[in-house]
Amino acid sequence: MGFLDNRKALITGVASNRSIAWGIAEAMHREGAEVALTYQNEKLKRRVEQCSEACGGGPVLPLDVADDAQIDAVFKSLADTWSHLDIVVHAVGFAPRDELEGSFVENTTRAGFGMAHDISAYSFIALARGARPLMQGRNGSLLTLTYLGGERALPNYNVMGAAKASLESSVRYMASDLGAEGIRVNAVSAGPIRTLAASGIGDFRRMLDFNAAAAPMRRNVSIEEVGNTSAFLCSDLASGITGEIVHVDGGFHSVALAGTAMDGEG
Repeated sequence: MGFLDNRKALITGVASNRSIAWGIAEAMHREGAEVALTYQNEKLKRRVEQCSEACGGGPVLPLDVADDAQIDAVFKSLADTWSHLDIVVHAVGFAPRDELEGSFVENTTRAGFGMAHDISAYSFIALARGARPLMQGRNGSLLTLTYLGGERALPNYNVMGAAKASLESSVRYMASDLGAEGIRVNAVSAGPIRTLAASGIGDFRRMLDFNAAAAPMRRNVSIEEVGNTSAFLCSDLASGITGEIVHVDGGFHSVALAGTAMDGEG
């Protein structure tokens, strides 16, 4: 018996078995959930199908979150297949790579700013709108992934930081809007993890090293740790939690001058 038995979960953003979304899918499957996955394009389809086979062989659906017609098609398919839905995981983010380096002011374009917010933040709202009818009477849970760059300025995160701040604000507004229907909305703010998405951030290796040195736990976190927290937040064990940004980063967010950065100073 798992704490997600009889739950049905839609998980977006799985790109490979190294992605955070895959860690979430594994944890939810382990705890008894039926899992549906989405793929962005034909290039990723077979890879996502293999991930699906490893976690129960649930529905695998095409989804570009910038296309409202595809969002509608996903929820129509799930309504036909499952009739209801308990969990939606939004693990999607994008900004033009050349805007994730150097000067935030000089490198951020109107088009890039709009794209980052559309795909990284607005799409969570769009998914919630599509899922809402299928979650009625289910005590549903919506979860998204964010990062500390939405709270603090970090080198090379730039326009994605602004988009994550928008996403985190949306979590609070969505939680307020949907709470009376029994639908909870939360976010996990994960520490840096080497994934395909992270490869687009300039000097990411340095970010990993600094986080591991400065975090109270003196290490980086894993996709499994993020997956476990995500599964908990979408379960009845977290039935009193909504509108929260839960940090899974070894405590890095909680410190200022800390860790080995200050060792040897006198």
